[in-house]
Amino acid sequence: MDFNSELIQWYYTHKRALPWRETKDPYSIWLSEIILQQTQIKQGLPYYLKFITNYPTVFDLAEASEDQVLKDWQGLGYYSRARNLHKTAKYVAKELKGVFPKTYEELLTLKGIGDYTASAIASICYEESVAVVDGNVYRVLSRCFGVDTPINSTEGVKQFKRLATSLLPKNNIGDYNQALMEFGAKQCKPKSPDCSNCPLDSKCAALATASVNKLPVKLKKTKIRKRYLNFLVQLTEDHKTVLEKRTEKGIWQHLYQFPMLESDTSISKKELLANSGFKKIHALKLKSVELYNSKEILHKLTHQDLHVKFWIIQIKDNINNGISWAEAQSHAVPVVIAQFIKTFNP
Repeated sequence: MDFNSELIQWYYTHKRALPWRETKDPYSIWLSEIILQQTQIKQGLPYYLKFITNYPTVFDLAEASEDQVLKDWQGLGYYSRARNLHKTAKYVAKELKGVFPKTYEELLTLKGIGDYTASAIASICYEESVAVVDGNVYRVLSRCFGVDTPINSTEGVKQFKRLATSLLPKNNIGDYNQALMEFGAKQCKPKSPDCSNCPLDSKCAALATASVNKLPVKLKKTKIRKRYLNFLVQLTEDHKTVLEKRTEKGIWQHLYQFPMLESDTSISKKELLANSGFKKIHALKLKSVELYNSKEILHKLTHQDLHVKFWIIQIKDNINNGISWAEAQSHAVPVVIAQFIKTFNP
């Protein structure tokens, strides 16, 4: 039995029951693939169910406001995915009359869809002969075929795509691609893979050379940037506060936050009060300024470590554009702010 047949046979026996595997509808497959980018299934599944319930068709998603889409996405991270999801939904609904493109090349023209997502949709929905390459596929192929080219190098990306393409079967392209990804997720895991019960053990170059834990090879990560964020939680006597929308590019674009000052290092209350940016924000009469969290909250992103402080600022005056605390809870905010709003009682 060859590599493809063994994988597909394993898949039919061991695959997880997931809602997007019960359909060939491109909207459902697209939605699942965007949500599951850089997200484990156990985390992404509740979001998929939420989105498919709130927006059962691409027209429903297109008609929603961006703020509502971001609110439903809250906690999933990589918010550019949600913004691109919404933009693509509007384009497909309006310009394509709700009909998704049916080929890999056409799918690539949609915002937020790259090689992996286009390959997944084209093969699963339309049986187009295109290879899917994600983190799971890199791991399986590098171990089985003993490829030590770094998977995050330009040459590595090309080499693994060529290898994955050369292994495609003549039929059942969609099932095969899903089998390869599922095999990496369940069997050929990053740590402690189940090599003793692997149907591909006789074909695995890494197992034969005792290099399973050395593959795949990845170039060193980008240096982590440390940032110190001071959120200014303004409160009036009638519990009004201020949230502002982030419009600049970067993390949390289009999400809401409390007014924020960024500092080079962790700052004290004295340093905050002396900060020129703080003085500019607060021309209002202050009653008190107190640090809410005595220990900084460390919020980790892919290439950034955010050291977060929340400062509670009691104000005597009314606030322009102030909103109630209950209303603040309805806005789409970064998860670190959502957790603060949930626990703080003004």
